[in-house]
Parts: sequence; structure tokens; C-alpha cells
Amino acid sequence: MDRGNNFDMFGDEDVEETEMTLEEVVDEAAAMDRGDNYDDKEGYYAHRIGDIFNDRYKVLGTFGKGVFSTVVRCQDLKATSAANAEVAIKVQRNNEMMRRAGEKEIAYLQRLVDGDPDNKRHCIHMLERFDHEDHLCMVFEAMHQNLRQAVRQHGHKRGIQVEAVRSYARQLFTALKYMERLGIVHADLKPDNIVVNDKYNLLKVCDFGSACNADDNEITPYLVSRFYRAPDIMMGLQFGCPIDMWAAGVTLFELFTGRIMFMGQSNNQMLKLIQEVKGKMPLKIVRKGFFSELHFDVDNDFIYKEKDKVTGREVIRTIKFENRAVPGHDLRSQLMPTKLPEAEAKKGMQFADLLERCLMLDPSKRLKPADALKHPFCDLSRK
Repeated sequence: MDRGNNFDMFGDEDVEETEMTLEEVVDEAAAMDRGDNYDDKEGYYAHRIGDIFNDRYKVLGTFGKGVFSTVVRCQDLKATSAANAEVAIKVQRNNEMMRRAGEKEIAYLQRLVDGDPDNKRHCIHMLERFDHEDHLCMVFEAMHQNLRQAVRQHGHKRGIQVEAVRSYARQLFTALKYMERLGIVHADLKPDNIVVNDKYNLLKVCDFGSACNADDNEITPYLVSRFYRAPDIMMGLQFGCPIDMWAAGVTLFELFTGRIMFMGQSNNQMLKLIQEVKGKMPLKIVRKGFFSELHFDVDNDFIYKEKDKVTGREVIRTIKFENRAVPGHDLRSQLMPTKLPEAEAKKGMQFADLLERCLMLDPSKRLKPADALKHPFCDLSRK
């Protein structure tokens, strides 16, 4: 684990803690007049600053709100040290479907904790679970912010330092190696679901609400947030841990450049953008894909569907991709648009090669986490 790194991950001065956010103020105001009703109209817990959960956790504020839950910042009143005094509590919405989803997530979280008693595998640790006013609650070690927030704050439109990317890559692949060993697919890996500590030198994968077993999955074209969705999902192949490696590669590109790699507005547009960078979809994948006919014709040429900017009607055209990237769209051109000094160019070439392997179109050829850790970009013995 990279806890001992002393370098400044972003090259900026530390940012002071801010006052309560507008969202926290609104949430608190909404809770002030709740009476005996602890839920809002959508089933979210209407928490109030100062609320006590489970006779132990005092609400300090809000980390954020998602489809399934609210995550609140709390002080552990029974903490034995200042380092453990703050926790994050995920408060599931109060309905039966959300509870089932929460219980499923807890099962995966418990497997991750049971196999990692020393907390070295870079997956978030659940500390306990309980019920509060009919809401299922999960207690986690507190982290500072997610990677999307970190990049927005420290590397917007330019990315973060290559040494920070390298450190994060090692920690991310360590987590994925561990998950692969347990047969767990995260299935929603993206910067929002990767968190870092306040020193920015410790990374953990979080939010296992979409997790599934690697060997028992139903084909669906919409698993994983679209920008991080692997082509095997969109093509309708049986999927497993390689979809997380794809998402990891796209995430690392984003950290390095400060921009999202593929911003397609549909699966069809995503496949177009991916082939511009990676070349033509292998015939083997097209033949296996349950949804291939939506995107490829009988000659294995791509069927691109776009809206006419004037009429708004769908226009279909055929694109004959080559087996290589469209000129100017290849990874090296995107990662190193200008000539760099020799040492920087070497790291850039190593990083481009790592991403090429993480982003193989054929999931059976995609780099495995254990091999990624041995790659020259990640191997600390090859600095």
C-alpha cells in the first residue's frame, strides 16, 4: 500500500475545510420540521445535524445523495482515537426494494472485509450495520473525497501529476486483483466510486451497490455508467471481471488528462468513439454479441445512428473502420500531444501501453490486475 509516499500528489497547497454546503443546509432545514416523520416523500431519511444514530454516531453533515441512499458524515462518540473519530454512514432509502439492494451490497462488503483483516486491499471497509428508524444503515471508514472531486479541484482539463496517477493505478489494480480473487465484479467503477484520504495518498474502491458474482451474470446492455461501460456489455457478451479493468483504464486516462475519454450519448455512439481509438471490433466479438445486429451489418461494418442537426431525425450511415485507430485518435497522440523531454516521454509511452492493454476490445485479451501491477508503468522497481 502507498501510505508512506511523501510527495505532494497534486502539487497544490492543502485546501482548507469549507463551511457547510448548500445541500447540507437544505437537508438540515428540511429535517427541522419533520415532527415524528423521519422520511421525506421519496423515502430518504430526513437527517438533522446533531442526530444520534445507534447511540453512537452524531450527524455532522452530508457527503452526498444517490438513487439508493444518502451518505452522512458522522462523529463516532465511542472512538478510541482521533484518527477513527469520523465515519461515513450510508442510510438506505426506506422501501422494500432499496432494503433488498442494501442487504445484497452488505453481503459483498462483508466478504471483502472478511478476506482483508489488515485493510490493505484498497476496498472500502464496512465497520458495522444497523437499522435506524426503519432505514438500513452501513458504517464505513471516512475518506476525504472521490476522484472526480479531486480531479475537478486539482487537475481540471489538465490532469494530475503522473506520479500520482502511477500511485493510484497501483492501488486500484491491487483492489481489482483482490476482487477478482473473490469472484466479485464491481460493475460500476468510475471516479465517483473511488475515494481518497485527506493526504491524497490512499485510494479505496467504494459503493458496491451494483456488485455481482463474476460467474453468474445476466446479459444487459446498460450495466455500468455509460462513459465507463466496456464494449463487451454493449455488444451483449457474457461479462465478468474484465469489465472492471476496462473502467479502470478509462478512469486512469481521465486522471492523466483531466477529461472523460468516451462521452457517447448512446451505446451506439460509445462504440463509434471506442473504435476510433481502438480500431475495428474483432469479428469474434461481433459474432458472439447478443446485440451485434444493432450496431454491425453482415459485412461487419459499423452502423452509426445519429440525429440530423436540422431535422432531428435519425440518420444511419455505415462506417468501415480499419484494424488500427483513426489517425490522431490513438492513445499516444491523446496522451502526448506535444514533444516531451526523454524521461517524461518514457513514462508517457509506458502509460499509453498500459491503457492499450486495459482497453483491449476482446475481454479475453484484456490485461488482468495481477499483470497490470507488473507492468513497467506500475512496477516501482522500474522507475
